Amino acid sequence: MHALDALDRSHFRKIVSWNLLRRTGAKVDAIVALVERERPDLLLMQEATKDIAVIEERLGGVYAWAPLPGRIHGLAMWSPHPWASPPVVIALPSGAVVDRVCQILDFGEFGVANVHLSHGQVLNRRQLRRIEQSLPARAAVIGDYNLVGPALLPGFRDAGPRIPTHAMVDLVPLRIDRCLVRGLACLGRTVLPR
Repeated sequence: MHALDALDRSHFRKIVSWNLLRRTGAKVDAIVALVERERPDLLLMQEATKDIAVIEERLGGVYAWAPLPGRIHGLAMWSPHPWASPPVVIALPSGAVVDRVCQILDFGEFGVANVHLSHGQVLNRRQLRRIEQSLPARAAVIGDYNLVGPALLPGFRDAGPRIPTHAMVDLVPLRIDRCLVRGLACLGRTVLPR
C-alpha cells in the first residue's frame, strides 16, 4: 500500500493505493479506518471483491468496481467527491492464467489509471504501453505492477516510494507497487503500515 500526493497547477490530490489481498487481506472495516485516518481524495484498490462495495454506504462518496474477467476480484476506486464521469475500464493484453483490466478515471486536470498487472516481466510492460494509449497528457499510473526493475514507459517517471512493498514468500522484499507520473509533481510519498 502506498500513498501519492499529486500536485497540478491549482489542485492538490491525495491518492492511496492498496492491494487488498482478497483471501487474506483487508476487510471493509480496515478500509473505512484507512479512509478516516488518511482522508484520500481517491482510493485505488486491487483484488477487491464485490463485498467491498459497502464502503459507499459506510463512507458516502462514489465507488466503481471492475472485476477481472472470470474472477471474483478486480479493481476498485472510491472517492469522497463525485466524478464527472465514471472510470473507463480497458482490457489489457492477456496473461497465460488471468485476463487483466485497467480502470482509468478522468480527474479533469489529469487522468489516473488503477492497475494490477500480470506477473510476466515482458507482458506487464506491454500492458503499461496499452494503458498509456488511453491516458491524457497529464496522468498517473498507480497500483500493483508485479514488476521487478524499471517500468520502461517513455515519458513517465517513477514517483512512488523507493522501498519494498511486498515480501515474496514472506522472505524476499520486493518493490512491486509503483506510481508512474507524466506532467505531475509529487509532493510526498510513503508506504503506509500494513
